[in-house]
Amino acid sequence: MALLFVVCIYSRLNKDVVMEDRYSLQAQANSWMITSSAPFFQGLPKSAVESALIHLVTRTHPANQVILLENDWGGSVYFILDGWVKIRTYNLEGKEVTLNILGKGELFGEMAALDEVPRSTDVITLAPTVIGSMPAQDFVKLLQIEPLAGVRLAQLMARRLRQVNRRLRLRESDSQSRVADTLVFLAEGQGKKGQTGTEIPNLPHRELSSLSGLARETVTRVLTRLEKKGLIKRDQDTICIPDLSALERMIV
Repeated sequence: MALLFVVCIYSRLNKDVVMEDRYSLQAQANSWMITSSAPFFQGLPKSAVESALIHLVTRTHPANQVILLENDWGGSVYFILDGWVKIRTYNLEGKEVTLNILGKGELFGEMAALDEVPRSTDVITLAPTVIGSMPAQDFVKLLQIEPLAGVRLAQLMARRLRQVNRRLRLRESDSQSRVADTLVFLAEGQGKKGQTGTEIPNLPHRELSSLSGLARETVTRVLTRLEKKGLIKRDQDTICIPDLSALERMIV
């Protein structure tokens, strides 16, 4: 009987060790996956990142799936590991307005986590997208114990505010300036250096229309004009900007 008791205790301890190892390996995998994708975590102590990501849940979502809805309560902060999402709201006339396009390495949902109020926008995937969700309390705790995390978040919010201010100033500009600015905006946020220039996703014209505040037909005409001038090159998946400075000079 005593021997059976000892065997049971040993078996239980062994299972606990296996579970601890499994959670440890999962935390390390989550840490590597996030830190390799999200600049927000780069430079933070490894132990702090692993602790913050211990409850991270990763899911793959199809295109056109709603991730968050306006007025939902915020229980998580989200990190994009792959794919694209759009941040949208509606104006007083009920027209959809795209506020931002976010891609790999970006985060969203941080505002509701910080001020504990309902979400202010909808978030919808534009392509098959992999998203990691972190409980809001883990995110806030990381900000409290790691000053660099707070600095990174402040830098992110300042960059987004500057982008919005610039787009608002261009609302009265001509259509070419507004489309060019939208492309530059996407290049600054999600552009990748390719062999022939800066590459951005070739979004549906309705998304570029919503971002620029122009009719879809106008966006199509301006893109064709920019392509004829050699300022952009398009294929099925990407728009390549050979010379970003030249495109910026089109903004007046």
